[in-house]
Amino acid sequence: MGENTTQQKSWQDKTWESADGLTLHYRDYPGRDDRPPILCIPGLTRTVRDFEPVADAFAGDWRVIVVNLRGRGESDYSKDPQTYKPSTYVEDILALLEQEGLDKVVALGTSLGGIVSMLMAFQHPGRFAGVVLNDIGPHVEQLGLDRIKDYVGHGGSFPTWMHAARALQETSDYVYPGYKMRDWLRLAKRLMVVGNSGRISFDYDMKIAEPLAAEQESPDMWPLFDALAGIPVMVLRGELSDLLSTQTVEKMQSRMPALEAVTVPGVGHVPTLEEPAAQAAIARLLEKVA
Repeated sequence: MGENTTQQKSWQDKTWESADGLTLHYRDYPGRDDRPPILCIPGLTRTVRDFEPVADAFAGDWRVIVVNLRGRGESDYSKDPQTYKPSTYVEDILALLEQEGLDKVVALGTSLGGIVSMLMAFQHPGRFAGVVLNDIGPHVEQLGLDRIKDYVGHGGSFPTWMHAARALQETSDYVYPGYKMRDWLRLAKRLMVVGNSGRISFDYDMKIAEPLAAEQESPDMWPLFDALAGIPVMVLRGELSDLLSTQTVEKMQSRMPALEAVTVPGVGHVPTLEEPAAQAAIARLLEKVA
């Protein structure tokens, strides 16, 4: 268990055990104990590093717990790739909440993390004090899903961080059209890690792609979204997102009139949550919880 810092905010590296014996990793940023912690759940290929901007903004006032899902970052890889699915992630996270003695949390789920949040609300009502869905909803656009299936699990490695950053720029320039090279470098260091060989590669088990590739059609997630009714809920949508459409957001609002929908300008899938519009929106959601 180590202590580290991002800018001003310190955290502890901690672990918990899954039902099938994996040791899973999370960052625990200290904060007030008189309000529910913020539980951050990353996207498909992402790690705890994705939520450093959230911790920098809110830790201290709020306890911030950021998980590495199985097969990502410092969490164990599963021997069975078929466990890389939302229902397993829900059970893993419930085990963490039980370990920490947490009855309620505020979920902040990016992409896959938002699907996990909705599924958990559906299967285990009453565990959330509020939810932020980051560029995800109950309907996923096929264009965006196809793009994800096209790149996830392909691996590759790079000799330097500059090579890694330029590769990201080549594949994702349309997601962050305003990025400079320093921004691509920062993103590369969130997405990748230096391996034992000294080369830089993505920080997840390439086998997470297998269940996704085998999925023939997307399940109906509207009942999962409806399970969020009655608590503060916010959806962030990247203005250029190819995964979450404005039509889906409008339908979400029609089903849940209290939902706050925020467009994060100038970015696609996904907002990094360091954008001023995203941070201001999260702060508004937290005011409803506090």
